[in-house]
Amino acid sequence: MRFLVSQDPDQAWVSMFGPSVSSGETVNESTAMRLAAVYSCIRVLSESVAQMPLKVFKRLPSGGKQEVADHPIYPLLHLRPDEEVSAFSWKESTMSHLCSWGNAYSFIDFDGSGRPRSIKLLGPDKVTPKRLATNNKLVYEVTDDKGQTKRYLKEQILHIPGLSYDGIIGYSPIRMAAETIGTGISASKHCGAVFGNGARPGGVLSYEGNLNDEQLQRLKASWEAAFSGANVGKTAVLEGGSKYTPITISPADAQLLETMKFNRSEIAGIFRVPAHLINDLEKATFSNIDQLSLEFVMFTLTPWLSRIEQAMNWRLFLPHERGEYFVEFVTDGLLRGDVKSRYEAYRTAINSGLKSINEVRSLENLPPIENGDHHLVQGAMITLDNAVKGIKQNGGGETQE
Repeated sequence: MRFLVSQDPDQAWVSMFGPSVSSGETVNESTAMRLAAVYSCIRVLSESVAQMPLKVFKRLPSGGKQEVADHPIYPLLHLRPDEEVSAFSWKESTMSHLCSWGNAYSFIDFDGSGRPRSIKLLGPDKVTPKRLATNNKLVYEVTDDKGQTKRYLKEQILHIPGLSYDGIIGYSPIRMAAETIGTGISASKHCGAVFGNGARPGGVLSYEGNLNDEQLQRLKASWEAAFSGANVGKTAVLEGGSKYTPITISPADAQLLETMKFNRSEIAGIFRVPAHLINDLEKATFSNIDQLSLEFVMFTLTPWLSRIEQAMNWRLFLPHERGEYFVEFVTDGLLRGDVKSRYEAYRTAINSGLKSINEVRSLENLPPIENGDHHLVQGAMITLDNAVKGIKQNGGGETQE
């Protein structure tokens, strides 16, 4: 994590290598991604945000909104922010930076009129926000691959912070949850040692009579060569009064498995990702998965989307456009549900006059039909404008039958 103020040597060391945790593991943004639960959570969040279209809208005087596909920044957000990165990859990387570092940065290249012509993603470990001692203004120092540092004004950097103390620099979720993640890394390493190196014996081989040291070593070596590694599970043929007694899983190993399961659940809770999305189906049922998925969009993704949208609305539009034009993620795809539920919702929207038939067909990627832009009302299912005409013709009373 980078700081607004200068760091002492100890703080800088922690910033580079990660905090010290009780398990003895080094926990930072790189090592944490090696833990399956952390990688799965960040991947789910990043890919969920990346797959949603990011569009430019204009507020209408009537109170609604209209998509503006011909706005100059529309291609940057919908297709490619710059020549090297697609819109999907930019959104995916931005979200992964937020989940791991707590901050996402991009450099905005403006043209002569003040319009963004490219938005280039920056590594969060290469950016240092600082306040100038002379005027207390916020600037950003960016270090390139050659180790050279250049200073930029805040207007040139699209900075999206996560959960923060001061609203400027976001906390790193990895550093905040270092103890929990460190425990998971330690448990995972121990399990790897158990199964990879045979740290826990699978059984005891006993032999009648006394064997000298040389005979014991030869017996052990021949047994391991025949029945360890790739030969595990082969049928053993014993002779000379030998006896093999298997050892069942010990209480300590059983507790280790429970610890790993609890740690996985705890990490999912830190990122607020439903367990079934990281392949933990222990408590998932057919009756609650739809609701869990809906809550994932409402309570997990929506706050992140709002952070990204608000940062873009302030930095990417000209001063006189702010408030009139805005960017917004289209979440309809994640909220579609199954076919039956979706069609029932469409029927309700059409019958109440909320949506026209063509608006519903557009959501299903179907072409418009003739007269499909009219809104309908319940009853005779006549168009809304004809219903209004009928009311006016009757002097404000009921329409004629």
